[in-house]
Amino acid sequence: MWKRLPPSWHTATLRRVAAAGLVFTLAACSGPSDESSAAPPQPAREKTDAERQALLASLPAPYSAGDLENGRRVFARCRSCHTIVEGGPNMTGPNLFGVFGRTAGAHPNFNYSNAVRQAGFAWDAEKLDQWLTRPRDFLPGNKMSFAGIPMPDERRDLIAYLKVETGYAPEPQAEPAAEPETPAP
Repeated sequence: MWKRLPPSWHTATLRRVAAAGLVFTLAACSGPSDESSAAPPQPAREKTDAERQALLASLPAPYSAGDLENGRRVFARCRSCHTIVEGGPNMTGPNLFGVFGRTAGAHPNFNYSNAVRQAGFAWDAEKLDQWLTRPRDFLPGNKMSFAGIPMPDERRDLIAYLKVETGYAPEPQAEPAAEPETPAP
């Protein structure tokens, strides 16, 4: 019923399989041959404590009085669902780097609820404060299961921390208008 194949057939077949495997392995390991391909992104430079404090001081009240260390501790509740570093991954929630000024529901590659996609506002400290108080009440129909942060000082510290750590840049202060020069008599 079954024919026994000659040993030379087995050897030839094994050589073909090994050669095909080698070709696929080499093809998978070789990158683009173009020397000008982009280098991998460099990690963002860590802010110094002095830079953090200067940015904190430049925030509008009440956030300029925030406690960054307490904000970091409060963010621990958020860390299981959100990242805050530039280029960080989306998790259960979107990456929050650059959240201030971003249109709600617009972070790329995140599957928002219809309620968030259709919210029609840009995130600022006041909207985020309302959201953090009770997300389900602020925007009914969103997917966030977080109950909220009821303590106003914890929300203030968290928002200050997020502003400092997520790439927020305060708006430049308008320069005072120059006084017109009066001609000398």
